Amino acid sequence: MPNLIVRPGQQAGEDGLLMSITPESAGWTYVGFEVYRLEAGQTLTRETADKEICLVLLSGRADVKTADGEWLNIGQRMSVFERIPPYSVYVADHNRYEVKALTTLELAVCAAPGQGNHPSRLIGPDAVGVEVRGQGNIERLIHNILPEQEPADSLLVVEVFTPEGHWSSYPPHKHDRDALPEESLLEETYYFRVQPEQGFAMQRVYTDDRSLDETLAVGDGQAVLVPRGYHPVSAPPGYEVYYLNVMAGPSRVWKFHNDPAHEWIMKKPSAPPEE
Repeated sequence: MPNLIVRPGQQAGEDGLLMSITPESAGWTYVGFEVYRLEAGQTLTRETADKEICLVLLSGRADVKTADGEWLNIGQRMSVFERIPPYSVYVADHNRYEVKALTTLELAVCAAPGQGNHPSRLIGPDAVGVEVRGQGNIERLIHNILPEQEPADSLLVVEVFTPEGHWSSYPPHKHDRDALPEESLLEETYYFRVQPEQGFAMQRVYTDDRSLDETLAVGDGQAVLVPRGYHPVSAPPGYEVYYLNVMAGPSRVWKFHNDPAHEWIMKKPSAPPEE
């Protein structure tokens, strides 16, 4: 099994690539994820092939063009920690996209198998579901960028802000069995940003039988693979933690199963768990 932590390159490649996760490199089937840092004036052009794509403008502004759409001067936040919803663009499979950076741009490219069922579209901030979930030290802010209620073939995309000293993806839950309606099978990536940047997040990834049981210290700009198992996250005191989740599987349904050892936490007056 690959190392669960994926680290960015020391410098962006000529095309701006900082990080690339493919089904082949992750040892799974559905989810692909890339991060690019483009300087003002730099352009990224790609064919989508058999993948549907969600382009998330993590920070910065850009012009985005596809074979069936054009959205100019989009993007408003210059840092994810402004905590306002992002601009994103959905691009169908067997299409293409061109992203021209108007400022320094941090761009996430989320990928999963497509079936050609949906046109490209802008997902503006007003189309992002904003929620505060949990109470006390499991309270966190959620931006539902591409939830299962919105059109797509495979992709589910959400970003989460975990305040310092808080937990998220908690109580521990998993979605690694294709056993609907009880549980869905969804591979998942977590892309982390930490403020201040010298900080870290803690994430545990473990299964019931402990054949997988890793506790990870995750730095700013790093990603974690969750092929299976429970996967709670903690933000240490003094550090706010952001992560972007990409999920996909055989069914586009997020149905989770809580760790029975920690099910009692759900009886406390708090909201259900969320990525």
